[in-house]
Amino acid sequence: MQTGLISPQTRAGALAALSSGDELDVLVIGAGVVGAGSALDAATRGLSVGLLEARDFASGTSSRSSKLIHGGLRYLEMLDFSLVREALRERGLLIQRLAPHLVRPVPFLYPLRHRAWERLYAGAGVALYDTLALSGWGAGLPRHRHLSKTEALRAFPSLRPDSLVGAIRYYDAQVDDARHTMFLVRTAVAYGAQVASRTEVIGFRREDGRVAGVRARDLETGREFEVRAKVVINATGVWTGDSQALLAGLGAEDQFRVTASKGIHLVVPRDRISGGTGMILRTVTSVLFVIPWDRHWIIGTTDTAWTLDKDDPAASGRDVDYLLDEVNKALATPLTRDDVQGVYAGLRPLLSAAASTTAKLSREHAVGTPVPGLVVVAGGKYTTYRVMAKDAVDAAVRDLATPVPPSCTDQVPLLGATGYQALWNRRATLARQAGLQVAQVEHLLRRYGTLTGELLALIAGDPDLGEPVAGAPDYLRAELVYAATHEGARHLEDVLSRRTRISIETPDRGVAAARTAAPLLAPALGWTEADVAHEIAAYTARVAAARAAQQQPDDESADATSRTTLLAAAA
Repeated sequence: MQTGLISPQTRAGALAALSSGDELDVLVIGAGVVGAGSALDAATRGLSVGLLEARDFASGTSSRSSKLIHGGLRYLEMLDFSLVREALRERGLLIQRLAPHLVRPVPFLYPLRHRAWERLYAGAGVALYDTLALSGWGAGLPRHRHLSKTEALRAFPSLRPDSLVGAIRYYDAQVDDARHTMFLVRTAVAYGAQVASRTEVIGFRREDGRVAGVRARDLETGREFEVRAKVVINATGVWTGDSQALLAGLGAEDQFRVTASKGIHLVVPRDRISGGTGMILRTVTSVLFVIPWDRHWIIGTTDTAWTLDKDDPAASGRDVDYLLDEVNKALATPLTRDDVQGVYAGLRPLLSAAASTTAKLSREHAVGTPVPGLVVVAGGKYTTYRVMAKDAVDAAVRDLATPVPPSCTDQVPLLGATGYQALWNRRATLARQAGLQVAQVEHLLRRYGTLTGELLALIAGDPDLGEPVAGAPDYLRAELVYAATHEGARHLEDVLSRRTRISIETPDRGVAAARTAAPLLAPALGWTEADVAHEIAAYTARVAAARAAQQQPDDESADATSRTTLLAAAA
């Protein structure tokens, strides 16, 4: 197995291999969690694999989720027991085997507002949730517990005493979604996949009435080339319709449609809410999560139809105020807009069957073959990405002439996972040897697992890289450099928004850190002084555009304001 390193040099090598004319077994379009998972699934079956992403890894939905790995309590009310059991099994696999360095348990409080009947009803649901988790790899988390009102207020002192009569505490798990997706990509590379970000598919190759690869453009250089492949997997999420439009003339069957639903989240400092657990609250339309996130809380989410810019969906003032109003119904000290440190918006890919098909859309995701040589996978939830990827590759291999082994990704730990607990137990020794604080090494271990040694090697070679980032002291300078040399980051936004979460975890949303980060990235990415200035200006403009949008009353004005601000900055 290779190292899984993604550097400017390995990207160039991947592009050379993809454009060489050699035919791949499988080419995957889209490096969100499902596309990355599909590339890993195919590579670990012994297939030759390519993965193309038009922007950055996880730059769409897969970096903008609620950051939860969960079974979905709400599905129990819909009596969808098989989906919950499947998701809980995946949750257990991720915690115990596949990504223990990235996925970790988190307790949640479910406040009860009515006596007797609600405790019985909700308690039965959470008990069933725990029971479904007991099979196979779903086990491993503490079971739920009923709390009195006094116990609940002790666990979450910021709750309004008149907002509950008691509570139930249960467990789920959380993940930094963008980092997890990036680790999927790197693990796929370790098993031989050829991967290139910032590479847009602009058309499909056609041979004898079937898809036989794609035409692509390297967005960094403008160079266009073809990639030959026996089967193409389209895993572009909310962009599925856009990519399917490139099939004009092939008579592709419209099996299902993907529409976008916007969900936004607020990030507030940890000291604004006093609580030792997460919290789940019922709203009129859905549920609201208050999720502990290191030194912050994540509050979300909304669920509204979105038909505007899919690349950068804008959060409006109405979105922000809705979340604040809902969470304040439960808090003794209300939050205000001044408490909001970060805001992010993402789009869920929602499925609906096309009028011309009777295809059954099961498990909230679908896999179809609209034309020979092309597999489309869409929908689903983050937690079950591995099942979606398996289903997509299962469909793809049916189009191959040779026998292909079954999926084995339930037995393949991601890079950084193997030996993680043993290294965690040595964290004090590692800190002493590296001249770092134990808390800093713990931070690295939770983000890189056993690859932490690569960060420590950078620091050993240049002790200045062991210093905190100016403007974002929770991160070390080495992490910024590593993002470019090992994790495929190509631009400042990639580093501040996805390799780290500086963009939502600092009061200025990363503007000060950008001035530190850009010069550090320059040697690895070959930037000139003009490039450094351009990257800082572009990132600052994006922050300004997002802030301006969040002052607008609705989606249309937020989207227009964001676009106008970016255009003015570029002029």
